[in-house]
Amino acid sequence: MRVSVVIPARNEEAYLPSALEAVLAQTLPPFEVIVVDNASTDRTREVAEALGARVVFCGRRGVAYARQAGLLAARGEWVAMTDADSLPTPRWLERLAHKAPGAVAVYGPLRFYGVSPLEAALSEWGYRAFLNLMALLGRPNLAGANMMVLKEAALRVGGFPEVEAREDVLLGWRLKALGPVRYAGDALVLTSARRLQGGWGRFLLRQARNLLGDPRGYFGEAGERER
Repeated sequence: MRVSVVIPARNEEAYLPSALEAVLAQTLPPFEVIVVDNASTDRTREVAEALGARVVFCGRRGVAYARQAGLLAARGEWVAMTDADSLPTPRWLERLAHKAPGAVAVYGPLRFYGVSPLEAALSEWGYRAFLNLMALLGRPNLAGANMMVLKEAALRVGGFPEVEAREDVLLGWRLKALGPVRYAGDALVLTSARRLQGGWGRFLLRQARNLLGDPRGYFGEAGERER
């Protein structure tokens, strides 16, 4: 199995080295590692190249555009995604790949780092419970920091929607029409608690939107943000 790993990054020179080191230390070595430079103004590109990543430039700012650019540039049959401030555990790719045969996408859980031990445990086990519930409801909750898609299938449904948020979740829902989207509960990724800058309440509200489906008035019929 040839797996490309894509990391979108905009001004991530501080976080990127740790993320790349975690990806390069995988028990299943990636076929290639791509950093998508999303119009950075710092040394993101130089840092990525120095650590051996292939750099693709995306001048249109926004994580959805960067993920799509990485998907299109990937040479592997499968495309795994993580974020520049995320740390995949050593067997992350191996465990995603184990669930991949016959599927069109695989995804796993997240745990925050940079928080108290209690918050870290709650984030991991609470998120695992949430993902299990979403899987039972038939609404797989892919996260850009921990997902892998069959490139051919992702392109058939148009790739990542051009939205301001939830491009990962919406792609997963679209892929469901083509085949199984599987949850790999042992494929853990640690991710920065800076996602909690708006507080736990705001973070949980975003997850509630995913649980309830695609609320009209926020996203349109095709999953794109209404203008």
